[in-house]
Amino acid sequence: MKNKSKAYRLTIRGILIAIIIVQSMVPFLGFIPLFVTSLTIIHITVIVASVTLGTKDGMLIGLIWGLLTMFRAWTMPTTPIDTLIFTNPIVSVVPRILVGVVAGLLFSFIYKKTKKVSLSTIIASGAASLTNTVLVLGLMGIIYTAPVAQAYQTTSKGLWTVLLTIVGTNGIPEMIAAMVITPLIVGAIFSATDLLESRI
Repeated sequence: MKNKSKAYRLTIRGILIAIIIVQSMVPFLGFIPLFVTSLTIIHITVIVASVTLGTKDGMLIGLIWGLLTMFRAWTMPTTPIDTLIFTNPIVSVVPRILVGVVAGLLFSFIYKKTKKVSLSTIIASGAASLTNTVLVLGLMGIIYTAPVAQAYQTTSKGLWTVLLTIVGTNGIPEMIAAMVITPLIVGAIFSATDLLESRI
């Protein structure tokens, strides 16, 4: 049984790594360009990894996403400020890893209290999605205030209003997508494997 569970983990880990590589490198699969920013749906893969495999695997998938974000910013940026901002690992890598941390730990905590997979996954997905949005936009505003303000055609003082608007227009849809899609994927994986027992 232990070997079977290990085989499941290795297989799903490999599949999720392959998915995140494809999402990161193929246009429109993980990012939807919108003017000077992008709507991200790739975070769902990281959340699925954290919930089904555990926090460490979620961090690993998040790290891969972050490194690929940097590579993509250097080689095929989708927005005018990608090369400036996302070549910095503080912006491109750290928030992605923390998506895995938040999703994994929050799922474990809530599931232990409620024993409800769907509820635990929904809450963990929403929080993890917002973690990515708030950290990326916040770090953009703090580290690159002037160039980001110029890109959005606003002043440094007005930048935070713009970034908060993006949280509403991009971050909320990303959060909702994660809260709807992730439980469906997680439920299917847990139903087909014994990972829930080994996960907690």
